[in-house]
Amino acid sequence: MEVGDYAKYRVTGTVGKILEVQERDGVEWALLDTYELWYVSSLLDPAQASEYKRTSYKERTHTVTLGELQGLDEEIEADISSMTPSGAG
Repeated sequence: MEVGDYAKYRVTGTVGKILEVQERDGVEWALLDTYELWYVSSLLDPAQASEYKRTSYKERTHTVTLGELQGLDEEIEADISSMTPSGAG
């Protein structure tokens, strides 16, 4: 496996593009762009470009977060509108 190749992690089926390859303590590791994680190269299989999804982990995280925040805003407005004012006096 070389930088620029597509690879699939056998354990989870994650497919990514190899950004970097390093050897440490006799074990070769490859950095995949999908989740920006290092994988043991012996657990990676070659993948086809058609299996690769270009959306990065960061982009998916931000999209989900924005969607959740928009829904949270609506929930807060609904909760506040159902409250009745009260106070200690």
